[in-house]
Parts: sequence; structure tokens; C-alpha cells
Amino acid sequence: MTGFPLAYYAARYNLDLDLITRGSGFGYYGSVLTSVIFASFTFIFFALEGSIMAQGLRYGLGLPLWLGYLVSTLVIIPLVVYGMRTLARLQTWTNPLWLVLIVLPLVYLVLADPSSVQRFLDHPGKGTGQLSAAAVMLGAGVCLSLMAQIGEQIDYLRFMPPRTAANRRSWWASVVLAGPGWVVFGALKQTIGVFLAVYIVDSVGLTRAVEPIEQFTSAFRQLMPGWLVVPLALLLVVLSQVKINVTNAYSGSLAWTNSVTRVTRRYPGRLVFVVVNLGIALALMEADMFSFLNGLLSFYSNCAIAWVVTVAADIMVNKHLLGLSPKVPEFRRGMLYAVNPVGVVSFLASSGISIAMYFGLLGAALQPYSPPAAVLIALVLTPLTAVLTRGRFYLRRTDDGIAEPVLDADGNPSGTRYDCVVCRQDFERPDVLASAAGGVICSLCLSTDRTGVHVLPAQPRTTTSLGATAS
Repeated sequence: MTGFPLAYYAARYNLDLDLITRGSGFGYYGSVLTSVIFASFTFIFFALEGSIMAQGLRYGLGLPLWLGYLVSTLVIIPLVVYGMRTLARLQTWTNPLWLVLIVLPLVYLVLADPSSVQRFLDHPGKGTGQLSAAAVMLGAGVCLSLMAQIGEQIDYLRFMPPRTAANRRSWWASVVLAGPGWVVFGALKQTIGVFLAVYIVDSVGLTRAVEPIEQFTSAFRQLMPGWLVVPLALLLVVLSQVKINVTNAYSGSLAWTNSVTRVTRRYPGRLVFVVVNLGIALALMEADMFSFLNGLLSFYSNCAIAWVVTVAADIMVNKHLLGLSPKVPEFRRGMLYAVNPVGVVSFLASSGISIAMYFGLLGAALQPYSPPAAVLIALVLTPLTAVLTRGRFYLRRTDDGIAEPVLDADGNPSGTRYDCVVCRQDFERPDVLASAAGGVICSLCLSTDRTGVHVLPAQPRTTTSLGATAS
């Protein structure tokens, strides 16, 4: 439910999640908070996947973990520096091999040992075998922490071509599968991991059963010669972690860059934050993050849920049902208020109350229910705050000083290019606006304008109409 509106806006308007967040209730500087949350998501998950890769390198090559952590970090840097187009090619080229390696052993195990499916379904885990609502909610917290994964999916979706009558069906199919559809693929991967862990737990023990290298080594051993088992299992683990971590590294560097550029009004370059993000991830790995992952994700899920649900609620309810939020997303400095209480208040209240519940500050009985509480609070407060503020803090201006509309006749972002008076480079229409000093300026140069000489003045509130596009 939350993934669809975000994926649609990313693909339709070619925006990343930070830019969508700015105009969906948070404001120009208010979304810095969520950018930092998203950046933390990327280095947490980079550390997780890097730890898994290091386990594989230790198992297959005998590398000590500390060295495996370093290798799993350094190997990503040269793959990320060339941007999203290179990453998209990497994902496309490696998908066939990855699918064969992950599906083949699973199919063989099920066919060779049909009873393994029933053992998986009957496995009681650490408990008594009785359903526990508290345990279900704690597990849901780990799963729901992955909600912020939609931000990384959006980093691919924002490069979607314009929607036309000719490509309408394929366009929608791509948006649905790559947007909210990632949940299906993610759930399948989690289920496969649990199935393989249950399959080998009696032979290797609970601690080692959760390590992917152990799972696939045991699976490959059932269907191929022994000399081929470890190399293929290691190839699968390394390939999987590289595919995941190139996106973590890219998205994290982008989130840090967006945040720091707005706060400092300097653009240090994305590559600086590739190193920063991976440095933090490496520190977490060396601190043995893998051993306390579930607790960390359960805590983190409250922030991720609050953010994503707040933005999704603003799009679905405030924009399209109540008409209090402008339907066409705005992200440029001077067009938005610095902080919009609709998103900021809803996010802080949702995450704050759910975190208090998570730590038991509101009672032990409510402690396991922090994830659904985060969803409910954000879902209610976002439209409520918009109604109370009457949508007054979304747009500082509705006119960006350029006569041509931001969108073309088909509702797609206009491809007309304008020259920026500061950097002298050309940019497409949605990424520019008039400079208060004269001429046209790009959004990046406007973000780094330390004196504010190029920032357009605010329009009187009486002339601001949410029904107008930011054109």
C-alpha cells in the first residue's frame, strides 16, 4: 500500500525519495531529517550484507573476518563511482546466473526430499510451537524495517521513460513490479533463507544455520561433486551481496549528499559520501553488527515506518482525497517552506511514540506492538495535521518565474532544456526556475547559493493556490 504511491511518483516525475518527501509534507529543510534516516538505513544494510559476504570469504578462502569486512567494502567502491546506469547494467547482466544458483538447489531439495517442506512448516523454532502475538509483532518489526527499501527501488524507477499511450501497459507493469512488487520478491528470499536454515539446523546448529554460506553449501552438496560445492556457494554469496550493496552504497551517498548540500549550501560531490557511508558501514561490521541485527532492525523499523507511511499518506490522502497538498511534487528551494509541520510533526510523533513502546516505556503489554502503532499514528496524524494547518505550509510560491509549464501536454516532465546562469550547464525544465537576480538557475546552484541572492521572494498567502502546479 505504501510502496505504490511512492513508486508512481518516482517513475512519473523522475524524482528520488528525498525530492518526493520534500513536497509531501516535510518542506525543503524538514526532509533533511528523513534523508539522514534513509542514509542510516543504507549503511546498516550495507554492514549486514557485507558481514554475510565476509562469512562466505572466511568459509571459502579462509580470510579472517576483519579482512573479509574490508574486502567486502573496498570491492564496492569502483562499482559505485560510475553512477546508476552502470549499476543497472550490473544488475541486468548478473540476474540470470544469480537466479539459477539460488533456485536450482531449492528445487532439487524439494524434489529429492518432499518431507523437507513439512518439516519446515512444522518447525517450532525456539518457542513451544504455540502462536505468540508478541513474537509475531517482533518479527513484523524486522520485516517492516525493510519498508525503507522502497527508497532504493525508487533510485532505479526514477529513470523510467515518460508514460505514453504506446508504452502504457509495460510502464505500469514495471512500476508495480519494481515498486511495491519488491515485497513479493523480498518475502520469497526470506522464506528461502528460513527453509534452508531449518533444513540444516540439526546438522550445523542454530548459530551457523542462519549463515547463507552454510545454507547454500549444504544445499549444493546434495546435487553436485564436492569439489564444486564451496566455489559455487561462495560465488552465489559474493554475487548476492555485491548486487545488494552497490545499491546501498549509491543510495546512501545520494542521501548524504542531498542532506549536507542543503544544510551547508556546499556541494562536496557524491563520491565523498560514498567513502563516508562505506566507512560507517565498515565500522559497524568490525563491531560485529551481525550478532545484534534483529534488535537493531526492530528499533530502526519504527523510524522507517513513520517516514514512509507519512509520505504515502500525504500522497494518497492529502493530495488526492483532501486536495490540501499540491498534486504535482515540488522540491526546489524557494518554492517550498523550510519546514512543513504536516510531515515533520506526524513523523516525529509516530516514530517517538512507537520507539517509546519498543523500549517498554508505555508498558510491557504494548511493547511488541510498536510497528503497527507507528503505521497507525502516521496514517492518522498526517491528514489530521494537514486539515489543522489547512495546507498553508506546502508551497511558498506557486509561480517559479518561467512561462513554460513544468509538465508537457501528456503530464510528463517537460524535456525543454534551459541554461543555468551560474554553472552555464543546461538542465531540463523541472530542474530549473527563475533567479531573483535575473535569468534561469538550476536547483543545485540554487541549493548552494549561500547569500540567497537567487532565491525568489515568497508570494502572499492570499495568492497561493494548491490547485496550481509549481510551474
